[in-house]
Amino acid sequence: MSVRSSSFVRVLTLVGVLATFLLPATSADASAPLRTHAASRGKFIGAALATSPLSNETSYRNIAATEFNQVTAENAMKWDSTEPSQGQFNFSGADAIVNFATQNNQQVHGHTLVWHNQTPSWVQGLSATAMRTAMQNHISQVVGRYASNATVVSWDVVNEVFDDSGNLRTSFWYNTLGQSYIADAFRAARAADPDARLCINDYNTEGINAKSTAIYNLVSSLRQQNVPVDCVGFQSHLAIQYGFPGDFQQNLQRFAALGVQVRITELDVRIQTPRDATKDATQATYYRNVVNACLAVTACAGVTIWGFTDKYSWVPDTFPGQGAALIYDESYAQKPSYTAVHDALAGGTTTDPTPPTTPGTPSASSITSSSAALTWTASTDSGGSGLAGYDVYREQGATDQLLGQSTTNSISLTGLSASTQYQVYVRARDGAGNVSANSALATFTTTAGGGGPGGCTAVGTVQNQWNNGYVVQPVTVTNTGTSAITGWTVTLTLPAGHTLSGSWNAVVTVSGQTVTARNASYNGNLAPNASTTFGFQVSRPNGNTQTASGYTCA
Repeated sequence: MSVRSSSFVRVLTLVGVLATFLLPATSADASAPLRTHAASRGKFIGAALATSPLSNETSYRNIAATEFNQVTAENAMKWDSTEPSQGQFNFSGADAIVNFATQNNQQVHGHTLVWHNQTPSWVQGLSATAMRTAMQNHISQVVGRYASNATVVSWDVVNEVFDDSGNLRTSFWYNTLGQSYIADAFRAARAADPDARLCINDYNTEGINAKSTAIYNLVSSLRQQNVPVDCVGFQSHLAIQYGFPGDFQQNLQRFAALGVQVRITELDVRIQTPRDATKDATQATYYRNVVNACLAVTACAGVTIWGFTDKYSWVPDTFPGQGAALIYDESYAQKPSYTAVHDALAGGTTTDPTPPTTPGTPSASSITSSSAALTWTASTDSGGSGLAGYDVYREQGATDQLLGQSTTNSISLTGLSASTQYQVYVRARDGAGNVSANSALATFTTTAGGGGPGGCTAVGTVQNQWNNGYVVQPVTVTNTGTSAITGWTVTLTLPAGHTLSGSWNAVVTVSGQTVTARNASYNGNLAPNASTTFGFQVSRPNGNTQTASGYTCA
């Protein structure tokens, strides 16, 4: 491990290292490794590494060295590995990762300093004063060990501090120390290494939703208090059965506007096993979409894949029946997802001008007053970019309404109007953005509504505002009728110049300044007097203080 006593020397060395693999270079050969193409785009492409195969398997070690210009220790830098007993530190695993990266001209991202998991029990039982001291000492020792090493350039300081509802997680850290532990951890890390980039990291934050908005607000608040939050990590543990977050790039960009670096820190895309060609193609599209989103955002430093071979993936043990989430299979053979990452980084050295075939005529079933199930014969894609999914439209003449999207050849439509005829068609799309011709129309009529007098109401609350935007969270939808309802539709009006920039817990469409929000598949059923919520974010002209209005529910 190369250690230098002067921070000035470290900065000069760091500049040299970064110049080697991050500054744009001349055009890379189309068959070059991932790291070469990433460097030519001014980005890193990384992998989380495990110490055992790194030491014992030649194929693992060779791929890790050849393909990636950034590495993260999968477990070797976590608290239970580095300080299993109070004041007794073990850096053997961490040093092995750092030495490997130094030998192969790679940067290291430290993971992770303060987390509610993989933290020894001796920490969890401490008093508030003792816990804060232990946290600060741990950060000082771990970060300080590598502070003068040009290879270790960044750290996940705090990890997973919010729950999926956007509330601060009630971990032992929060329960003992309150929210202040977050700022204290960042300040301790800055004191230990003034030159390292300090990050907050979390999962299920790829799209604009309650959780990512909570992190956005926290980062904004911390930076206003001069807390040294330098970057935000988006773990991006995705699954093809749940659909790709269409506002991923937009979400990265809104964080970048805070003045922080963004990065994809733990990317994998799991499938329901066994693998097949269709699942592989969809998985490849997800990988391509993530890389392209990062490439499109200047402040996105790069993408780290959480491992690289299915032989050593955390997914099957955590999600039974799912796996095959990485870009190499268990025998170290490259998968279509590797090609997708390679070609995205290479700047589109391969093109796909061929749209998918036309989907079959949809068939409607399970029709209610507000929902219907559709199935159709799947499309195929021969252009190389893979089938990405389907869009379902209502035929309305000049402007057809998008009713929903699916990654499979079926969908459950919700939020439909009672006693209404629908003519619908399906279009397939591939990973290159090509769309098929429209399927033949299917016609069905929803049943009469079951709600009693009074219907439903919708009330929107502005949670947070800034100069050129605001978040409405929650919009509370309440069944004011005397019978249960199986779906709801909320309409509202945006002031002139305002544009919707994201939403969560509803299926949202926009026509002019009118926003229509329909229930998601999981929150449409409401008993009398029961409520549910959704939220959205809006961009507006600088200096404009108006907000959305005119909420109605049906």
